[in-house]
Amino acid sequence: MTPLTLLLHALLGLPSFRDLEGHPKVGASWEGYGVEEVLKALRPDEAYYWATHNGAELDLLLFRDGRRIGVEFKRSSAPSLTPSMRIALNDLKLDQLMVVYPGERRFPLAEKVEAVPLAAIVAARSSGT
Repeated sequence: MTPLTLLLHALLGLPSFRDLEGHPKVGASWEGYGVEEVLKALRPDEAYYWATHNGAELDLLLFRDGRRIGVEFKRSSAPSLTPSMRIALNDLKLDQLMVVYPGERRFPLAEKVEAVPLAAIVAARSSGT
């Protein structure tokens, strides 16, 4: 856990992971941790949150070495492609879209879209690859 994640848990009065699991903010906590780890691992030139007036959104829009990378966080064991992701792919002309999730294996969801375990991102950052 990062200091910001630990601070959130302390402010919510959640002393243990078990207490967090049943809390309505567990998804926000997981996503916040994921955003921090992805930013540390990918070290983008620029990073943004993106949303449209019609409700489509993307958790992270990254620019790195001239490439457009979208990142969506899904605290699900089986993430799938959503309408928002399709809109972001087309409207933003993304080179790649990563759907970061708490699972254990990488797998394609569509052309240019891959489900990526958060643990793999953390491990790659920790090993320096």
